[in-house]
Amino acid sequence: MRGDDAKIDEAVLGLLYLTSFEDHGLPRAWKGHDWDALSRLHAQGFIDNPRSRNKSLAFTTEGYARAEAAFAKLFASGSSK
Repeated sequence: MRGDDAKIDEAVLGLLYLTSFEDHGLPRAWKGHDWDALSRLHAQGFIDNPRSRNKSLAFTTEGYARAEAAFAKLFASGSSK
């Protein structure tokens, strides 16, 4: 079965937001996700090149905003608790 790349990319962005943290003032996330999806997100300008020795990746400004929006859309409970 073939997945919808756009939906997969949105879900991966949301999950990257879930595992995001700040490092030296930059938002980063652990990159334990599908390499094809990470490559597509890099090609779209949402993350820096994931093909490095680092275990985490850096978001672009637009990518972090999109990741937060994807997380809210896909995973937020609607409760502020």
